[in-house]
Amino acid sequence: MQEYQRITHPFGPLYDENSRLLILGSFPSVKSREQQFFYGHPQNRFWKVLAGVLGVPVPQTIEEKKQMLRQNRIALWDVIAECDIIGSSDSCIRNVVPTDLGRILECAQIRQIYTNGGTATKMFEKYQKPRLGRGSVGLPSTSPANAAWSVERLQEAWRAALREYLQSNGAA
Repeated sequence: MQEYQRITHPFGPLYDENSRLLILGSFPSVKSREQQFFYGHPQNRFWKVLAGVLGVPVPQTIEEKKQMLRQNRIALWDVIAECDIIGSSDSCIRNVVPTDLGRILECAQIRQIYTNGGTATKMFEKYQKPRLGRGSVGLPSTSPANAAWSVERLQEAWRAALREYLQSNGAA
C-alpha cells in the first residue's frame, strides 16, 4: 500500500501579460510531475478537449502545448502549491497549501477563471475565492478517473462554458 508523501508543486504556472483566461487544475499527477508539465498522463484528456474546443490540432509536444495556450491567451496553473498525497489521487489530498495566484492576476488581465474538475473547484472555493474575492466556473474533469464523460461530452460542456470567452477572442 502506498503512503502519503508531502509534495511541493514541481513547476511553475504558464501565463504572460496577454493571458485572459485562467484554467486551474488541482495538483499535478505523478506523470505530470515526472514531465514537469501539466496534464502529462497519456490518458488525461485535457489536451484533446481543449484542442477540440479551440478547433485546432491536438498538440503533441510540450512546446506545441505552450504555443496553443499562448496563441489563445490561456493561462494554466493549479490551485494547490503543496500537499500530502498518495500517488496521483485527488481524493486523498490533505494538508493543502494553496498556490499564489496573485502573480498571474497582477501580470495579466484575467477575465475568467475556470477549474478543471471537482477537487480543483472545491479547493478553489475553500482557499482561493476568499483571498481573491472572485469566483470560478467549474468544468467537468478531463481526468481518466472521470470515465462517465467521453471526450465528445467533455468538449461540449467545456465549449458551452467557454463560449463567451471564445467569441470575444475570435476563437469560436
